[in-house]
Amino acid sequence: MAVIKRLHALIMGAPGSGKGTVSERIVQSFNLLHVSSGDILRNMIREKTDLGVQVNKFVSNGQLVPDELMLKIIGDELNRLSSSNNNWLLDGFPRTKSQALSLFKIAPVQVVISLDVPFDVIIDRVKGRWIHAPSGRVYNTDFNAPKVPGRDDVTGELLVQREDDKPESVKKRLEIYSQMAGPILEYYAEQNVLAKFSGKTTNEIWPQVYKYLATKIEPKEKIV
Repeated sequence: MAVIKRLHALIMGAPGSGKGTVSERIVQSFNLLHVSSGDILRNMIREKTDLGVQVNKFVSNGQLVPDELMLKIIGDELNRLSSSNNNWLLDGFPRTKSQALSLFKIAPVQVVISLDVPFDVIIDRVKGRWIHAPSGRVYNTDFNAPKVPGRDDVTGELLVQREDDKPESVKKRLEIYSQMAGPILEYYAEQNVLAKFSGKTTNEIWPQVYKYLATKIEPKEKIV
């Protein structure tokens, strides 16, 4: 088994592909730190660091954070972790091929995990998602249905569907992801670091991811 002494990895997947759940399982099963670009930005803004103040100027105006600033923030964090001999799993960045090219020079990754779930499956999965707005409780008519259809289990209040979860909105988001991710994945394939995992459910995909990562880094426990 060609175990890598220090593993630097990246995970990619369309909205609704189960990327969050797979990331959680990776961190639970392997000695990797989950590095979320979104969490880093939110923490900086909340703590009002110098970089956080700069980021907030763009975020509060509904603008994208410029590449140069994002690369400094993510690059600094990854280099800090790497200098402490940490394994890490990056999530949420890069979002463009240009960012991928620059990031690979700053903090190269040895593994890129790409979750490949058919878009029609994602649309079916997400359109069944309903929420209780006041509490944030989430239900899904396919696998976590409320006891009374359309009603919150605790309060009995009506459930609502977010605009982002409606089929037409989900389809648009998936199309945008496909356009964005295509060139990035092609680039990582050229670098021979891309590993693609296909399936319709997280439980179908996860054993494939586990088996692959176990050839790269020692699992905490040798069970799935």
